[in-house]
Amino acid sequence: MNQGSAWTARHGLAYGLLGLPLAFVALPLYVLLPDHYARTYGMPLATLGAVLLAARLFDAVTDPLLGRLSDWLFARSTRAVLAVGALSCAVMALGLAGLFLAPALSPQALAAWALGFLLITCTAYSQASIAHQSWGARLGGGEVQRGRIVAWREGAALLGVVLASLLPSLLGIPVMLAAFAALLVLGWLTWTRAPRPVTAPAHAPAATSLWHPWRQAAFRRLLAVFMLSGIASAIPATLVLFFIQDRLQAPPAQVPLFLASYFLCAALSMPLWLRAVARWGLARTWLAGMLLAVAVFLWAAGLGAGDGTAFLLVCALSGVALGTDLALPGALLAGVIAAQGDSGRHEGAYFGWWNFASKLNLALAAGLALPLLAALGYAPGTRDAEGLAMLGWAYALLPCVLKLLAAAGLYALILRPAPAVHRPTLQERT
Repeated sequence: MNQGSAWTARHGLAYGLLGLPLAFVALPLYVLLPDHYARTYGMPLATLGAVLLAARLFDAVTDPLLGRLSDWLFARSTRAVLAVGALSCAVMALGLAGLFLAPALSPQALAAWALGFLLITCTAYSQASIAHQSWGARLGGGEVQRGRIVAWREGAALLGVVLASLLPSLLGIPVMLAAFAALLVLGWLTWTRAPRPVTAPAHAPAATSLWHPWRQAAFRRLLAVFMLSGIASAIPATLVLFFIQDRLQAPPAQVPLFLASYFLCAALSMPLWLRAVARWGLARTWLAGMLLAVAVFLWAAGLGAGDGTAFLLVCALSGVALGTDLALPGALLAGVIAAQGDSGRHEGAYFGWWNFASKLNLALAAGLALPLLAALGYAPGTRDAEGLAMLGWAYALLPCVLKLLAAAGLYALILRPAPAVHRPTLQERT
């Protein structure tokens, strides 16, 4: 698809729909899995954190290599990309089922089971999502069009997050897994009908292509900001169910309402943020979203038992802020790839490292926050005032500190070196 082609809603739906089932293996996995294993199987928080961190450290090796594989597949044909994507989707469905339907095992065997199925599920997810992201980046366009392409993918992903959050509590884990498998099939079929990027042979040797993104200063700066912001978002995502059930002491029936308001508001905010991008550009709009998130979580730090209504508003406003985190960094990365002259050759390498960073953010949140909370005296189900205070600090205030550091990095590393505001052309606005 060339830059002059009009990006229509049909194009957006055909390309973006696969993001809906892929979202089941992204953020919801780190929201649902710790609570599921802690309460259903009695797995200690420290063990959970270690398992999640180990799985993501494995991705340190696999994701960049899978990114290189994606570039090789694109060099062959888009048909090869789609075929490997179909295989990845099948493995992903089997892996997620094994992860959530674990048999009765000893504590050590259960930890090994969880780690094994995490590795299977996440490796398949990595291959499918890296190829899908690279496909979108190869479609080209200016800032506004790149924002639209990513917004369709991430908007569908947010609907997937809502489904993955609601289905287990409303209809049970088996229904969630069946819906996931059906949506994977539908998403892959629509992807086969999406606009196809122009493929070009990869000119660099495999080893050079694998490390090529790290030679680009613009990529290193963007990745640093992305990781700080991502960890700040991942910590409350990992702790939200504990915060709702223990700090707020909200009835279980309210949990789906909180999660749905958060993710639905993120999805609904996408068109508004895209209008802001047309006026301010990608980076400044992302900065505005970061500052909104900080303001909202400072308020959340003071909430306690019985503050369910106030927390519902916190979920809605922080969901609006989440819209920028999901739609804009990926569009900025596509711009970096184009600016470095790497379009059509190295997208997989870039998104391999980017995917690794995304999952490392979630792993660090789980691998550090959960053991830290346990060491500070918090345990699921506690009513101890000191333990609940530590939970509130970890859920709300620590993310604010990290998000402010990310905002400072965005200004110093990305906005200040290039102060000129990009004014979208009429062609980009359409």
